[in-house]
Amino acid sequence: MRAIVYSETGPSSVLRLVERELPEPGPGEVRVRLARAGVNPTDWKQRAGGTYGPLGPDAITPGQDGAGTVDALGEGVAGLAVGDRVWLYLVQHEQPHGTAAEYAVVPLRKAVPLPDNASFDVGAALGVPALTAHRALTSGELTDRIAPGTMAGQTVLVHGGAGAVGNAAIQLARWAGATVIATVSSEEKAALAIEAGAHQTVNYRVGDAVTAVQDLAPQGVDLVVDVAPAQNNDLDREVIRNRGTIAIYANNGGDELVMPVRATFSKNIRYQFVLLYTVGDDLLARAAEDVTAAVAAGAFGVGEEYGVPLTHFALEDTAAAHDAVEAGAIGKVLLDLA
Repeated sequence: MRAIVYSETGPSSVLRLVERELPEPGPGEVRVRLARAGVNPTDWKQRAGGTYGPLGPDAITPGQDGAGTVDALGEGVAGLAVGDRVWLYLVQHEQPHGTAAEYAVVPLRKAVPLPDNASFDVGAALGVPALTAHRALTSGELTDRIAPGTMAGQTVLVHGGAGAVGNAAIQLARWAGATVIATVSSEEKAALAIEAGAHQTVNYRVGDAVTAVQDLAPQGVDLVVDVAPAQNNDLDREVIRNRGTIAIYANNGGDELVMPVRATFSKNIRYQFVLLYTVGDDLLARAAEDVTAAVAAGAFGVGEEYGVPLTHFALEDTAAAHDAVEAGAIGKVLLDLA
């Protein structure tokens, strides 16, 4: 099979296309013939050497997310059959071989049935963004599941509403009944956030963002989904309600978060930090179930109509795909593997 690998960290030029033996699934595993693979910031950051430490003895095939068709079953696998369509998540976590390849072998729990109404583009775009968004939305004290009505009456502020996680958070929160406000940096991104389902947007580069959010949510927001806490924490503290939650899933804009103690604890604010790789299989399974239900209901998708423009690359152009994501490509970058 064809696969992309790298044996040393560095720029995208370390990626190379190779032929590998077709992997065989072990007990409790499935092999999937991939049709699409998602490219996430975590892929280029690991390849560049910024995360996860030493590479280990094996060449790494990047890629956490993908979608395709079950091709072979390992011993003891139940609940899936050869030919079933599935979406995959965290494939390259805890193993060297990810989804930038024609086939992937994963534990059964990481192969989730893909609803009939969903394309492989949708399936490959779930994974890291949608599961991260789910955890952020369910990290407060009001709900631990995402389904119609579970967030009714809540107001959610999503920073970076045109980003992959921001878009997923908007779609899921809207499906669950929340009122959603999204911050954006341009009119173009505002339009994408509205397509995703945001009720209102705030351009943080124009005027006073704190006042703008407070005008839209005078009682305070219940939950903030934050991608850049070092930059946004002062705003978050001003607009959050008493006993609200600020869910942080990235360190865009700075690695150090400084806060005034008195002003923070006077509002009984809860901070929840989110990292999928250590969040636990129980929460991942719950998130995968809810996300799949949203897809099946037609409430979660990708493409222009969902505020997620798609950019496709061939497998041999994975380096260009990494560069596009690193450069801040709007929407979702996918590898075509079929």
